Amino acid sequence: MNPELYLADLEAKPAALAGLADALEADDPFAAVPSGIRRVVFLGMGSSRYAARVAALRLRAAGIDAVAEYASAASSYPATPDTLVVAISATGGSRETLDALTPYRDHAFVLALTNRPDSPVTDGADLTVPMLAGEERGGVACRTFQHTAALLLALHGRLTGTGPDVPALLRRTAEATRDLLDRRGEWLETASDLLDGPHGVYTVAPAERLSSADQSALMFREGPRRAATACETGDWSHVDVYLTKTLDYRALFFPGSRYDGQAMEWIRERGSTVLTVGGELPGAEAAIRYRHDDDPTVSLLTEPLVAELVAARWWR
Repeated sequence: MNPELYLADLEAKPAALAGLADALEADDPFAAVPSGIRRVVFLGMGSSRYAARVAALRLRAAGIDAVAEYASAASSYPATPDTLVVAISATGGSRETLDALTPYRDHAFVLALTNRPDSPVTDGADLTVPMLAGEERGGVACRTFQHTAALLLALHGRLTGTGPDVPALLRRTAEATRDLLDRRGEWLETASDLLDGPHGVYTVAPAERLSSADQSALMFREGPRRAATACETGDWSHVDVYLTKTLDYRALFFPGSRYDGQAMEWIRERGSTVLTVGGELPGAEAAIRYRHDDDPTVSLLTEPLVAELVAARWWR
């Protein structure tokens, strides 16, 4: 792992997104997924599962039985011909994901989503979809996380016939990402100072974009090795509110939940520090805005970059 190369990986995001948009426009990588899929089982660990959990929620809302399983779980849904198993591993070698695939091979349709199409996760897969994120030389899953989330949106469109125009979405996301990168001199130092407390960082996001909070907390842990924990906005008032009474509570907050106000009421009352990304909330110390941040799907793919850049600054 290397902080300088990690920063370079982040700076390469817009170009990688443009490449993925071009590839999706030229060809549908999910065209071979069979019709009649009744259930989708996502298997992955870490940031792979973070992206899958949001994708599973979207599929359930569209009427498809879907679950984002810890690949390390001892058991899950049984293999059936109408089950689509999506094994997600950027490196293609996650031990837990490889083990979880064993009962599904030859008994369900297995799709391998990986950044390394020649890796072990593709062995015996019925379909391999490359992430096309390029090599992450910093050793941290950042572009692959973003590409995973985008490709799962494309899979959603294939399964449901609904959803955004993903290539167009990726181009808007590239613009949003470039905007944050180009203007980091205006916000990065302030964000780093606001979040730099003695008791870690707490990230908060709505269920529909919980992957943003999860990925952000992981970036603080993985690079600079800071304590960080993610929480869903509505759940915050049931599980994290207690910490605001005793800790120097510093939160990176992604607005968009109907329960934003409920959380911020407690935060204002107890004098905690909040930095919002993509929107403004009463009581927050500061807000970071970016191009197209009024589009929740662009936000889903873009907003973790704020934490990634803060993490890179602290790590370096």
